[in-house]
Amino acid sequence: MGLDKYNKKRNFSATPEPAGKEQKHKGRLRFVVQRHQASTLHYDFRLEMEGVLKSWAVPKGPSLNPADKRLAMEVEDHPYSYRTFEGDIPEGNYGAGHVDIWDEGTYHASETEDPRESEALLLQGLKNGSIGFVLEGEKLQGAFSLVKMKGRQKGAWLLIKKDDEAAVSEGYNSEDYLDGKAKKPASGKPKKAAAKKSKTKATAKTADMPYAIVPMMAKLTDAPFDSEDWIFEIKWDGYRAIAEVKSGEVELYSRNGKSFGDKYKPILDSLQQLSQNAVLDGEIVVLNDEGYATFQQLQNYQNTPSEHLYFYVFDLLYLNGQDLRDLPLLERKQKLETLLKEELPAVRYSDHVIGRGKDFFKEAQRKQIEGIMAKKADSPYRDGKRSSEWLKIKTHLRQEAVIGGFTEPKGKRKHIGALLLGVYENGEFTYVGQSGSGFNSKSLEALKAKLDPLKQKESPFSDKVKPNAPATWVKPKLVAEITFAEWTSDGIMRQAIYEGLREDKDASDVVRESAMHTSEAVKDAGKASKSKQEASSTDKKDKHKTSRTIEGQEVPLSSLDKLYWPAAHITKGDLIDYYQSIGDVIVPYLQDRPQSLFRNPEGITKAGFFQKDITHAPDWVRTIKLKAESTGEMVEYLVCDDKATLAYMNNLGCIQLNPWNSRIANLQQPDYMVIDLDPGENSYNDVVEVALATKEVLDRAGAAAYCKTSGATGMHIFVPLGAKYTFEQARNFSHIVAQLVHKKLPNLTSLERKPKERRKQVYLDYLQNSIGQTIAAAYSARPRPGATVSTPLAWNEVKPGLSPEAFTLKSVPGRIKKKGDLFEGVLGSGIDMEGCIDRLK
Repeated sequence: MGLDKYNKKRNFSATPEPAGKEQKHKGRLRFVVQRHQASTLHYDFRLEMEGVLKSWAVPKGPSLNPADKRLAMEVEDHPYSYRTFEGDIPEGNYGAGHVDIWDEGTYHASETEDPRESEALLLQGLKNGSIGFVLEGEKLQGAFSLVKMKGRQKGAWLLIKKDDEAAVSEGYNSEDYLDGKAKKPASGKPKKAAAKKSKTKATAKTADMPYAIVPMMAKLTDAPFDSEDWIFEIKWDGYRAIAEVKSGEVELYSRNGKSFGDKYKPILDSLQQLSQNAVLDGEIVVLNDEGYATFQQLQNYQNTPSEHLYFYVFDLLYLNGQDLRDLPLLERKQKLETLLKEELPAVRYSDHVIGRGKDFFKEAQRKQIEGIMAKKADSPYRDGKRSSEWLKIKTHLRQEAVIGGFTEPKGKRKHIGALLLGVYENGEFTYVGQSGSGFNSKSLEALKAKLDPLKQKESPFSDKVKPNAPATWVKPKLVAEITFAEWTSDGIMRQAIYEGLREDKDASDVVRESAMHTSEAVKDAGKASKSKQEASSTDKKDKHKTSRTIEGQEVPLSSLDKLYWPAAHITKGDLIDYYQSIGDVIVPYLQDRPQSLFRNPEGITKAGFFQKDITHAPDWVRTIKLKAESTGEMVEYLVCDDKATLAYMNNLGCIQLNPWNSRIANLQQPDYMVIDLDPGENSYNDVVEVALATKEVLDRAGAAAYCKTSGATGMHIFVPLGAKYTFEQARNFSHIVAQLVHKKLPNLTSLERKPKERRKQVYLDYLQNSIGQTIAAAYSARPRPGATVSTPLAWNEVKPGLSPEAFTLKSVPGRIKKKGDLFEGVLGSGIDMEGCIDRLK
């Protein structure tokens, strides 16, 4: 770069700074860090090369914590003599303000300590955009790297500390080390900082390739912003897709797991050329003649193939045996950009800018792009989470909506007049307006062909809909992409325009999008990062606190050695380990369901308590506001969708898990019917007899039946309903079954709810079939002596001598490995209830 630029910026008759002259010297290479209090405080990081100081402005200052990726903006070369400069640059001069030397010392390239060899390697690294070096200063010690960012912000680098014996794990703030000029100790050798190796540094983990990834999602915000801690990307107008590439074999699928391979063969063919094993996250798009993604052309791709079909990749989750999801986003993108230097015709790298969100948004508006994405530069990849660390900012209003019907066409229009649209709110399918624009004759005909098989007599909407023409109702299965002018005061989309169908989204996932205030979203993202840092810091202070990374999410844990079952010597840590060991089996029975938390933070020696309203969950834990059936008040329920949230619940003291019988998309329609056999004073052999009698009745009805121990003294019998019936219908059917069982065993069973009304009788509890009622989940531990577990059974196991105490935290994981999941049919398609009732008549 030379010193011309440095000299032109300065009037040396007015500033005490040294004039620019090249000055080579022999011996070890030097570095200096100067604290510069100019219009904004920053630190100037300077490395000697070619007789000058290559220089970067570091706004937050250097850090010894490898988790910190400090932005470093490349500036003009400074003369070698500048390394000793301290003092005041007068007002009116370039860089006016006070300069102190914060640290200085010698340095060399990572590969060699020889000064000449070091300089050659460093200059080559400077040219290539990646420099590795070792600092020997008073404050800065050990290996560092400078990595050039490839975005549109010219001169942006990252200054990163390597993980070595000089690294620290606690937060590092350069302002905490202001002691004037860095002095060398008397020995002349720089003393090493008292630092510990980071235990919480984000690193890639050796692992098998992950499969069936559910992508990380973004929250909608209302305005762009600027921040050096964030990167900004184009919001691509296409289909979100995950690509798994292994030994030339490719799986390309949507966010809901549907294969894209047959539909977009050019992308598949390109990915097959990738020479490495990787999991990629990106967007399938078709570009128009102006080079912008257009959703409608993507919709028409099967009929009108385009040579401008591309897979724009913006994240890398796995590479050659390394799981990268815990790495900071920018580090993942660096690896991704390097990977995609291979020539893959239909695959492109999705670039970004750092810091300048407002300008980037204006450019998106000018080019009529759908919007931009804002992503926190240090964020990990959180599978399946809608996190405030990723934000979407749209240039115009856009909403996914489910088609619930269509009106008759008028005049010369054929096939469809307007689409009747809805979204899911609190489990109900709510009308949000109609769209009669955005079609042509071909799209009308194609859409009508897809809607005809879905016709039904009744309106699927929970509220009354009065369209302006005769309506045909359909099952709410197809998802449309809609642009519109605004939301009306009563929640209806005005001037809604149909853009196409979304084949990559399930109808049950479609909710009304409401934008967060940007400041609130950015604050939430900061909390997510802060909570992670605080967990790390707390680890050092409290030996009882730690954290565990589960499926890419760091989960703070505490008091793992607390005895939850003292007599059995089973700890809280053992409970968490049990649930994680069977996580893949139990999570499907918890997913997408509100949880009524039953907490035993002191273990089984003290009474537990119920908690429904979760007001302080971490950002990565999903919650939903619903009206509590008991009080009528709005309650923030926790939703357990993954093993990380399961561990979070366990850490709160949730030994027993209590999911709702219905999922959020169908809160009024349970997935199964339950009959709870409550024995009171009866023996377990009596429970077995009643369970077998119940099975006989259900067999006569033609209803599939599954049973499990309650984990206490009773037994639970489940019948799959497939969310096809209301709670009232489920309750009525279970009442019929219970009455017939009581008729078979009148002396042994009772339908009386009050215990004093029954003596030595097993209570046939059919009243569990109500919204908000919960029962211990399959494989749930119970806060009882012996650490018993509510365990699914094969019906041939239900016989005299069966003991629920045989199924515990220690025995159930092995049982699952041997027998598999005996309960999986409970989440199946469901019975024909009307036919079952007819057969029982």
